[in-house]
Amino acid sequence: MSAALEGQTRGAPFFRSRWVPRPPHVRELGLDAGLPAGFRAAGVPAGIKDSGKPDVGLLVCDSSTPVSAARFTASGTPAAPVLLTSERCRLGALRVVLANSGCANAATGQRGLDDAAKTQGAAALAAGVDPAEVALASTGAISHQLPMDAMLKGILAARGRLSRDGDSDFQQAIETTDAFEKRANLEVELPSGTVRLSAQCKGAGMISPRFATMLCFVETDAALAAEAADLLLGVCVKRSFDRASVDGQLSTNDTAILMCSGASGVPVASESEDELRFGEALDALLRALAIMMVADGEGAKRLARVVVGGGAFDSAEAAARAVANSPLVKAALHGGDPNWGRIVQAVGAALPGTAPLAVDISIEGIQVCSAGTAIPHDQAALARAVQRQEVEYEIALPGVGAETEVFFSDLSARYVSINADYTT
Repeated sequence: MSAALEGQTRGAPFFRSRWVPRPPHVRELGLDAGLPAGFRAAGVPAGIKDSGKPDVGLLVCDSSTPVSAARFTASGTPAAPVLLTSERCRLGALRVVLANSGCANAATGQRGLDDAAKTQGAAALAAGVDPAEVALASTGAISHQLPMDAMLKGILAARGRLSRDGDSDFQQAIETTDAFEKRANLEVELPSGTVRLSAQCKGAGMISPRFATMLCFVETDAALAAEAADLLLGVCVKRSFDRASVDGQLSTNDTAILMCSGASGVPVASESEDELRFGEALDALLRALAIMMVADGEGAKRLARVVVGGGAFDSAEAAARAVANSPLVKAALHGGDPNWGRIVQAVGAALPGTAPLAVDISIEGIQVCSAGTAIPHDQAALARAVQRQEVEYEIALPGVGAETEVFFSDLSARYVSINADYTT
């Protein structure tokens, strides 16, 4: 097992990265705690994947008045399930998620849209809801047509296995190249009472910091207004999945959905202390999941965080993404090579100009560059620092005001191997 995957095993703490501490009002319940009240899930093997593992999943909210929010990929070539869900569903009142792995149903034209609509209708019949209340999510190889017989068989089988502790099977049904599950069950203490948060997430490759290639489903028994759910999900996605990069590749299928059953009876009013604490819990949950995706970056050995401050936001963001997506920086991270010159190169390429850029660079608190010039530093300490599982880079641009971050993984021979043989 690679260093980046150490500790990512069942029974390990969910909040295990130094970059996302557990909020004091949040308690981890363990993976066997089951879903919050008002939710059932199932995952079944339908034959879409050759592995025999679950590949069709159903997630159902039993509340008659659910509240939900959703975010989707920014890709100009969105997959059929993204198009159908974003255009035809009541995104503030979703009651069912139908998900599958093994086929992205992307670049499949009108047939792909028609097939997606058929599965949406089948899931609606199975759950006894309106089709507009059924969200679709798919992941897998692009350009393959959805295997309809397998999908319909899977929907029927999953309906018969729905249960509050079905989140483990549902998690398996959404995974592709994931080396470990990204799932959590949390208890959140609010001033008005105790609520639950659960999540199932997948993602390991085709990850870009403009909404990672991932599927993520979050369930809570808290009672939120639709506007509050939408606001909280939007803010938290920007601070989590928008900040994650494995290979800088924007997916066609990215989907994140928050569903609220209200079954706890605990209201989370807008602009209240309850909303603040609930938002802190949701933020920590999604940021931890984003870091898990980076740690699982298809052969990743190490993960890193680049923090860029100073100058205008657009410049800081361009510099951060250039470093996170640089194959040279990522290869150095993989090898534990303290070659910070590659960071200088990436920043300069992102911010070209006629005069040298007065950039400062520190790695794990060791400053190596000041105003664009190398400075004396403890080379032995730096060499030890870049051998860690988590490595932090700090970059200061001229000026003040902006600050941004990106979490990213290294680039390994394993990544090349996985993606060279992805469909064969």
